[in-house]
Amino acid sequence: MDILGLSTSPSSGGAYALILTEKDGGKRLPIIIGTFEAQAIALELESIKPPRPMTHDLIKNIIMSFDSAIDYVLINELSDGTFFAKLVFTRDDEKIEIDARPSDAIAVAIRFGASIFVHKSVLDEAGIESEEDKGEKSTAQTVKSEETNELSGIEKLEQDLQTAIETENYEKAAKLRDQIKRLKG
Repeated sequence: MDILGLSTSPSSGGAYALILTEKDGGKRLPIIIGTFEAQAIALELESIKPPRPMTHDLIKNIIMSFDSAIDYVLINELSDGTFFAKLVFTRDDEKIEIDARPSDAIAVAIRFGASIFVHKSVLDEAGIESEEDKGEKSTAQTVKSEETNELSGIEKLEQDLQTAIETENYEKAAKLRDQIKRLKG
């Protein structure tokens, strides 16, 4: 699976939806995650390095200090609307699996450049068939029409983004980054 993106999820009280998409298929898997995890994923995807290590960076550093690395993440179960995942790595020729929330597992996996897999039964139950570009086009048109007048403000947004990073206001930085990305199209 690839990470298609993050979006706010108004129906979930300000949480975010992490959207995974099949590399060689037409299904998408939305997973509702918390603000902190969304921020950790977004910062890493955008290669924004905070001045101090965040929790998922710390986890990566601990794993690496034991001469190990994450091989892959497996989202292996869906029970009562809750997704379950495992971080999988090898140490001394022994396969080790650690239970984790998918959001945390993915935040760590992208720091290692590790693959993300979803068990077929989970994808069959919770995956959504994507109609090629239909939803993406309407979203892009909505964003473009809402922000046409703001195109000249990209430089100011980039300055605000830098300030937010320097002051460690990562939630604001993620929102600004997303807004800049939409405006640049």
